[in-house]
Amino acid sequence: MSDARTLPEVWGLAPSVLTVAAVGLALGLLVAAADAAALARGRGGALVEPLRAGVRLLGQQRRTTLAPDRLLWRLGCVAIPILALLSLAVVPVGGRTLWSTSGDLVWFNAMEALLWAAVWLVGWGPNAVHALTGGYRFLAQGLTYELPLMFALVTVGVAAGSLGVGDILTAQTGLWFVVTMPVAFVVFVASAAAFAFWGPFAAPAAADIAGGVTSELSGVDRLLVQVGRAVFLGAAAAMAAALFLGGDAGPWLPGPVWHLLKTLAVVAGLVWAGRRLPVLRPDRTVEVGWMVLVPLTLLQALVVAVLVLTGFYS
Repeated sequence: MSDARTLPEVWGLAPSVLTVAAVGLALGLLVAAADAAALARGRGGALVEPLRAGVRLLGQQRRTTLAPDRLLWRLGCVAIPILALLSLAVVPVGGRTLWSTSGDLVWFNAMEALLWAAVWLVGWGPNAVHALTGGYRFLAQGLTYELPLMFALVTVGVAAGSLGVGDILTAQTGLWFVVTMPVAFVVFVASAAAFAFWGPFAAPAAADIAGGVTSELSGVDRLLVQVGRAVFLGAAAAMAAALFLGGDAGPWLPGPVWHLLKTLAVVAGLVWAGRRLPVLRPDRTVEVGWMVLVPLTLLQALVVAVLVLTGFYS
């Protein structure tokens, strides 16, 4: 980025926070609409259907269970959309971020880890068998994809020589990182889908356990969780565009337009794959993660480290 200033330094804190929140909700609506369009197979109403569903949930009565831990249950439901929005703090919006440190990648990964805890609370809080089973499935999956995800982020940091998003964008001026680290790109996007327990990673909310972590959710609680999942997928798509596809780099069009187009491409890929790949069994996910993804991401990091030593990214 040519200007390292953050959004609050340019617009002020309150307008910047509202802008990032609006972008996050717009990305979530985009993901939900794209998923509805894929499900409807060309029928109209894809954009308004998520809004209709949200209105219906607002008027729905909350479900109750026997002896729930209401505090942890509600805390998990509220935390999911908040953490999804917080992950956007280090994603470039118009070439600037809401919050910038020397460890932007650490911040994004930390929000993912906290999201992991929030989903577990949603499964634990109702004191119900299916919800708890879904929570345990989510934990098992998390132990599988968290390590490959960390290796993917480290690989990006090694290539850029920095964990800051601004430096990572600058390092891709001549060549997008996806060209030299395709494995890291796929692992990052797949891990985002897994954190949102979406597509082939939807086992924590699968039909064989009556919806799992979402089985006891209704009304506002279900709406919060659904919004959080969609917003996080949108934020992860925007982050993938920044880390691997050059962010706002591109000819002719303004930078924000390029970043939006790349984000749309990642969202389209997520929706296309998510609606065509079967839901993976938790044990198969663990097997693939430890036996395939961990060695592949380590090899990817080694290749990138060698390229750095040869001055390829200079």
